Amino acid sequence: MQKRLIVNHQLLEIMVMRLCHQLIENHGDFSDSVIIGLQPRGRQVAQRIQSTLKAILGTTVPTGYLDTTFHRDDFRRRETPLAANATHIDFLIEGKKVILADDVLYTGRSVRAAMDAMISFGRPANVELLVLIDRLYSRHLPIEPTYVGRRVNSLQSQRVLVEWQGSETQEDNIWLVTKNEE
Repeated sequence: MQKRLIVNHQLLEIMVMRLCHQLIENHGDFSDSVIIGLQPRGRQVAQRIQSTLKAILGTTVPTGYLDTTFHRDDFRRRETPLAANATHIDFLIEGKKVILADDVLYTGRSVRAAMDAMISFGRPANVELLVLIDRLYSRHLPIEPTYVGRRVNSLQSQRVLVEWQGSETQEDNIWLVTKNEE
């Protein structure tokens, strides 16, 4: 397995700050806006965006996370069942501007599933998509992000790995991972 660093921790901080300023330009004081992270990895993105916005604006933007397991189009096609993640949305999205947050946009199928799952919580006025990494030329559905940290050309055999500082890693980084051919 080969790992190539495509976004280091300093650049990731700058990307998150830039994304937050773009959100502020479009959402102002966020009085009618909410952030929803797509489980599992979009949860960290949503939390990072929320904490950065709080540092800039001094107010907390309502933020939750959404599991899409039972709304996926491949749910019944797998040999082993998918394990569901938690959903936590303790606010109404009816008439709100919703910002869906995820780490990587690849085929668009997870975002489609998220839109189906989100409707259970009300009908939003508007839905936007924020991703740290947009993998170009890989879409199966006509879904495009509104806010993008970085666009990356990648092969289908590669994957993008977003690492957040924690028990297993010292700092935030984004890697392009290529499996070695046997």
